[in-house]
Amino acid sequence: MSTPHVVVVMGVAGTGKTTIGPLLAAELGVPYAEGDDFHPAANIAKMSAGTPLDDADRWPWLDAIGQWAHGRAGLGGVVSSSALKRAYRDRLRSEAPGAVFLHLSGDRSLIEDRMAGRKGHFMPTALLDSQFATLQPLEDDEAGVAVDVSGTPQEITQRAVAALRRLDT
Repeated sequence: MSTPHVVVVMGVAGTGKTTIGPLLAAELGVPYAEGDDFHPAANIAKMSAGTPLDDADRWPWLDAIGQWAHGRAGLGGVVSSSALKRAYRDRLRSEAPGAVFLHLSGDRSLIEDRMAGRKGHFMPTALLDSQFATLQPLEDDEAGVAVDVSGTPQEITQRAVAALRRLDT
């Protein structure tokens, strides 16, 4: 890509944000930040108990991610964040106006199977329905691309790199 973007890897739980994010960052030669690391302990406890976060829980988390992205403006970076609602993406863009979004999307059954196979993650499969109910896909006026999550992590990453490069043309 001609100018290093800050890419927010978004999507429902289980789409591979934590897997694809570092692979994408390595491919682009920029740092990666794990969005879950920006959650306060209270958010992790709430999700671990099977309770979805509400917007009041999310605002400080989104602001922290946005501040990281702002600090990488012009330098590039990749950060993961579910960013399920337009309002959440708008909040991130208010901190980092040049951020672009990579929406990892896919079939619910594939995502549920992948979630069921994860070990040591705080997000239970039971919250997947609430994630899909909340999801508002990228709109035409939002800088970003959607990439299907079928295939290997390497295949998904290559599709993501190609799609992001098309944003620059």
